[in-house]
Amino acid sequence: MSESQSTSQSGDAFVVSEVAGRVGCITLNRPKALNALSLKMVRSLTQTLLAYQADPQVLAVLIRGQSKEGAFGNFCVGGDIRFFHQAALAHDDALGEFFTEEYKLNHLVHTYAKPYIAFLDGLVMGGGMGISQGASLRIVTDRTKMAMPETHIGLFPDVGGGYFLSRCPGHLGEYLALTGQVINGAQALQAGLADGLIEAQRLSVLWATLCSTPFESGQAVERWLQVQFTRQEPGLFPEKAVIDRCFSKDTPAQICAALEQESSAWAATALDSLSKASPMMLHVSLAQIRRAKNMGLADDLRMERDLVHNCFHLRDGISETVEGIRALAIDKDRNPQWQPAQIQDVKEAQWQSYFASPWSPEQHPLRDLS
Repeated sequence: MSESQSTSQSGDAFVVSEVAGRVGCITLNRPKALNALSLKMVRSLTQTLLAYQADPQVLAVLIRGQSKEGAFGNFCVGGDIRFFHQAALAHDDALGEFFTEEYKLNHLVHTYAKPYIAFLDGLVMGGGMGISQGASLRIVTDRTKMAMPETHIGLFPDVGGGYFLSRCPGHLGEYLALTGQVINGAQALQAGLADGLIEAQRLSVLWATLCSTPFESGQAVERWLQVQFTRQEPGLFPEKAVIDRCFSKDTPAQICAALEQESSAWAATALDSLSKASPMMLHVSLAQIRRAKNMGLADDLRMERDLVHNCFHLRDGISETVEGIRALAIDKDRNPQWQPAQIQDVKEAQWQSYFASPWSPEQHPLRDLS
């Protein structure tokens, strides 16, 4: 192997990295789990990004996912929720380590010193958004399926979700956070969650070209890719006006009441989604998005670290998140026993308690983020 091309594998080979030409290439290689992030993968990604940041050979970093069919196909569906369930029941410290290190990785992506380019093909959800929304170029495709579906597992849109969803146009952020709605590549562009679209069938050739072109700067890498974007007619979510009208309301109950006034299939679908989500997490997520609108990234991540700790530790007995994961991924009965079971039964003091930090500022696990 030549000096300009070296390869290394780590994280149980679930993260494959190589320097090819003048770019650092990262492939998430856990296709059977749709590239769900483990703690080892988070650590491997962090180590790789820090190494590439310090390597003068590397002008820019590319990241993609691997599917069962080969390169691309799916990016990342988020964190390994089966691990969350197991670690929570076992009171394993690795659960807290996962979220602390994942959020530090999210911060590193947002503040990265070189162009970081994410190819968001296929499924992009949860933690996959966390390692891509801070990218200098977020490239979606004609088969992108993007979502933050955490309220349906008794969680909230974390990994910086408060920061990037609160900056979507109008009230799209609240809509995506509460319903977990899946959007396509064109909608991601309209929501400000992507920078350009390239057809999936073109990705392999583009990736190979990036790895073999003697670029003179990281900016040249970005410029070359931007020329490849498929022109999109400017547009909006067809329901954007209704979204803004309904999801601007003060509480989840008022949002549901507003949706009930809309006699459309879209509103019925949104209501159905809200009816399946954790009532507690609908309140928490709405407050999270609105508080984060006036926060910088580091403060938002600190708030989310407090929230995720409380999601696993605050409730007596089985936590809302453990119950949500059980219903979806463990027993697969899709019948979570939310507490409280109805949106209107959630007391303000209950959801407000999720925002109380268990740490002093000096002891906070993300105190060093700036």
